[in-house]
Amino acid sequence: MNTAPDVLSAPLRVRFDYTRSVGPTIGKFLTGLRGRKVIGVRGSDGRVLVPPSEYDPITAEPLTEFVDVADTGTVESWTWVHDVLPGQPFDRPFAWALIRLDGADTTLLHAVDVAAPDQIRTGLRVRARWSADTEGSIKDIACFEPGETTSTAPAPSTDDREPITVITTPVDLSYKHTASPQETVYLRGLAEGKLMGARTDDAGKVYFPPRGANPTDGRPTDDYLELTDHGTVTTFCIVNVPFLGQRIKPPYVAAYVLLDGADIPVLHLVLGCDASEVRMGMRVKAVWKPREEWGFGLENVDHFEPTGEPDAEYDTYKHHL
Repeated sequence: MNTAPDVLSAPLRVRFDYTRSVGPTIGKFLTGLRGRKVIGVRGSDGRVLVPPSEYDPITAEPLTEFVDVADTGTVESWTWVHDVLPGQPFDRPFAWALIRLDGADTTLLHAVDVAAPDQIRTGLRVRARWSADTEGSIKDIACFEPGETTSTAPAPSTDDREPITVITTPVDLSYKHTASPQETVYLRGLAEGKLMGARTDDAGKVYFPPRGANPTDGRPTDDYLELTDHGTVTTFCIVNVPFLGQRIKPPYVAAYVLLDGADIPVLHLVLGCDASEVRMGMRVKAVWKPREEWGFGLENVDHFEPTGEPDAEYDTYKHHL
């Protein structure tokens, strides 16, 4: 089969919460913001760095001399945002600017609330507009606005909360994915219950999923083959650690399965037996979801499970690990 189909495309959205520890330097900066003050750190050359750096850019030594700076400053450079995106500080046009706060020697990136591009310029004096409720993030400064003096903001209350040590940042990425011709054949095959691999020619390696080009010679892998849904476990990992959004209770196995007739293994779940029983060479078969749940994706295969056949000899898959 050597047909080039109309390619598939679809909007995709990736969303997750990214949680990280902040360490003593960024933690002090964020804790300061919660108290409506901006904290920098002094480098070995005497410059005050805002936001504070953990290590000196000249000596690479840890920096520990913290310095309070003003919440007023000067625009060093800027860009106008005409078409506003979801999640940005405003639902109307505004400016992003690099702002050198009074008492600092480096710039801080933040939004400036102005109505038109002729209202912002390099050298413009701006002041922070603090959020009514602060929580220890850069968003505690709602934005900057033109002005020479600190804006009237709610007075900081006595904050007896613990310093900021961990932050959680929501990540939300929306984009449109357009599949290659080879990927389109693969995806359409999955929607029909077929596992489609591809190669450059009769002598080429069979890739699953197909690739736009063979990495060894650059030729397209557009000689398509329908593969069986049986295969061999080459390598595997037992997942013991729980994480947010996990659908299966640990322990369970994620394994590379080399489908019969393919030269590249594919990562999938192996269920239907105790995790301790999974091994290299185990023969497995695909367990498909009900037909009405199929879409254009490998998730149509819910998992692989043991077939009960004798294990494959190591020599049959040792070059496909």
